[in-house]
Amino acid sequence: QLKKLDQAVSAAHTFFVANPQHLQMREDIEKYRRMSGVKSDSFQDLEATPHWEAYETGVQHYDADEYLQAVARLEESLSEALSALEECRALCEGPWEDEDEEEKMQPGLYEAIAAHYVQVLKCRQQCVLEIATKPGRISATEDFIPSHLDLLQFAYSQVGNQTLAAECAASYLLFYPTDEPMLEKMKQYRTEVGEEAAVTARQSIQHYVQRSLMEKKLIYYAVEHLGETFNDPDLWTPDELIPENLKQKYREDQEKQKRETLDVEEREKRGPLPFEGIAVTMDSQQMNGTERVVFDRVLTESECKDLLRLTKAAGEAGDGYRARRSPHTPHERFEGLTVLKAMQLAQSGDVEWRDAKLLLQASEKSRKIIESYFTPGKKLHFSFTHLVCRRAVDGEQEGRMDLSHPVHADNCLLDPEGQECWKEPPAYVYRDYSGILYLNDDFQGGGLFFTEMDSVTVTAEVHPKCGRLVAFSSGKENPHGVWAVSRGRRCAIALWYTHSQEHAEQERVKAEELMEQRAVEQEQPDGDKHQGTDHSSRSSSVRVPSRASKPADERQKPGLERKQHPKVLRARDEF
Repeated sequence: QLKKLDQAVSAAHTFFVANPQHLQMREDIEKYRRMSGVKSDSFQDLEATPHWEAYETGVQHYDADEYLQAVARLEESLSEALSALEECRALCEGPWEDEDEEEKMQPGLYEAIAAHYVQVLKCRQQCVLEIATKPGRISATEDFIPSHLDLLQFAYSQVGNQTLAAECAASYLLFYPTDEPMLEKMKQYRTEVGEEAAVTARQSIQHYVQRSLMEKKLIYYAVEHLGETFNDPDLWTPDELIPENLKQKYREDQEKQKRETLDVEEREKRGPLPFEGIAVTMDSQQMNGTERVVFDRVLTESECKDLLRLTKAAGEAGDGYRARRSPHTPHERFEGLTVLKAMQLAQSGDVEWRDAKLLLQASEKSRKIIESYFTPGKKLHFSFTHLVCRRAVDGEQEGRMDLSHPVHADNCLLDPEGQECWKEPPAYVYRDYSGILYLNDDFQGGGLFFTEMDSVTVTAEVHPKCGRLVAFSSGKENPHGVWAVSRGRRCAIALWYTHSQEHAEQERVKAEELMEQRAVEQEQPDGDKHQGTDHSSRSSSVRVPSRASKPADERQKPGLERKQHPKVLRARDEF
């Protein structure tokens, strides 16, 4: 508003770097780029530290095969990072500022000295996380220092400097001495520079690793004998350094990680799908990714039609957007209905009970399929269930360039520029698997697509149709988006699952309780139904008295029941 565009642009860019999912800021950035008075060098990250700025620029040159420029910036980043590390370590000295920690100190002199020194050592170890955390982020980049050396050895080899390539490879092997690919490269470099040439790791890296290992040894001694705790920030810590009583937990963590990264093909062998007639149309290999799958024939055409009838209520009395503009694009309208809202609408007579019940059944069937395919023997809980429709706004599709849903991951904040996905709030970090159960295909656009971490390179596409269920793990391995719906109305049941029971969907529990209550009411004699003041199901007051007492096989067919339903609504409205 003050017409200071350079400062406005740099402030917007700084915010956007730390919040790449912020849609409004993304639009503001695009507006600034189109303004004639804005220069490209105005897009500065005001919070950028020297080593991070150099690192990201170096990686960009590296990805663009500009290895001379990459070497210069990565060397600058490594030097600045090590300097920042020393500054951080110096700040670990001095008295504790945390009063609660002071109260925990042992009264004895030697105990107090030991406790204080262990805190200093732990603080110094955590400094690597400090420099490896991008400004505006919470999570650190793994193996920040070793990754520099890995990039540098390859870049140097590409520019023909095999001596420095060998030096960087030798330095990397200080962290991972048994890394097979790097050992092979080291042999190649030795051959190229000559066996008689002395190839040693960098002095600065030798000092870094030796000092870090000595500190870890002291800290782990304190953990084992003095009751201390320690979260090791490094992945490269040698196994022999860890005390025996801590190794078991370490191995369990490693095994858990291996289980989580098993290919879909291996998981498939553990057991058949729980329902007959369902076909696996595409697996991870066919979809060029990991933990992705497409099932067909999960619903029948009739079931899709019944659920589409239920979606009409979403536009009139849904739980969220009620046919308002989509939160993701101004070119579509968005309608949503949760399972609880569906049950409440059935209770008040606005939708049929059997349609609301079908929503519960279809989502539970999907849960069982996904659980048996990806995590057999390990319970998946519902995290959220949403019956969603996206409708193209007529007259506003010409020249449209945006997506129905921008590329994102379901349990982390996708950062395409940094090639990271930050598992931290406001992301739903507890979500483990996601699913979409499609209900129709009579629209244009609206297909699901998966991308690489850059959010641009499309690796797979899924075209919606009735009864098709696409499922995938919710993490950074599966960035995805939705193409624009340019004509018609796309409806589906969006599903998210978690292994964490504490994050299970509470609305679903309430919805199931309402369904159970409905079943109990149907089993009661007619006289009992109309006694008392319970009007939780108002439509029951105008129901034909003899209907509930008839056997199931003598009741009216579903088609006839629907014909009578408008009468029920009219009577309720008059009342």
